[in-house]
Amino acid sequence: MSRIPQTFKRLAAAGRKALIPYFTAGDPDPAVTVPLMHAAVAGGADIIELGVPFSDPMADGPVIQRASERALAHGVGMPQVLAMVGEFRKTDRDTPVVLMGYANPIEAMGTESFVRAAKAANVDGVIVVDYPPEECKLLAGLLRENSVDLIFLIAPTSTDQRIAQIAALATGYVYYVSLRGVTGAANLDLGEVASRLGKVRAKTDLPIGVGFGIRDGATARAIGQIADAVIIGSRVIQEIEAAPGNAPLKVKALLGEIRAAMDLR
Repeated sequence: MSRIPQTFKRLAAAGRKALIPYFTAGDPDPAVTVPLMHAAVAGGADIIELGVPFSDPMADGPVIQRASERALAHGVGMPQVLAMVGEFRKTDRDTPVVLMGYANPIEAMGTESFVRAAKAANVDGVIVVDYPPEECKLLAGLLRENSVDLIFLIAPTSTDQRIAQIAALATGYVYYVSLRGVTGAANLDLGEVASRLGKVRAKTDLPIGVGFGIRDGATARAIGQIADAVIIGSRVIQEIEAAPGNAPLKVKALLGEIRAAMDLR
């Protein structure tokens, strides 16, 4: 079992929701990634989603695309990302780390080699944006054998049948995409999100995280009232982009504000 179920169980017992920041490994510089991970935890993160740089991140808006371009310019690929997780684990054995990216870097490494390396680095979960459930049964089986969770995206347009397919393979949590569009979009409709989460909960007992369009404490608090986790990516990367020389402190401060808003009684 990965660290993810225990984390959600602990938070639920305390009446709290998970805060899950996303940022791209290697941005703004490879040497900053592990300090950013520690800063995120210090700011209140419960789980970290670490982006694997890719040249064609089709689900991502311009903010995350630029982060991938900067990381790729530094030569950061899957082996380097896994090494960063291993370095983080030297001093943090508790915070779950989820790798988020695309199929190409996994297939370039080889699925079995990737799973072995992810397990050795103490990765807890994997999100592969462009792997639909019917095309990743090999990966799902290998990850399950190695106690690494496979986390799927569910879109506002996902049918009941598609949600059921995902629920049959998913472990850890499911990631509900709150908007039609790419990361960093706006116009979050909380009523629609709440309605759609009801349909997802009818198909799975896994915790549900909501991401896309969450930019501040007020929005995070509202999402936390209807979901099990709040996922925030583009806003975090904007802090990194605006102050690359001071990125860990800026990210810690942002997440601290969001955590405080989520925990407000």
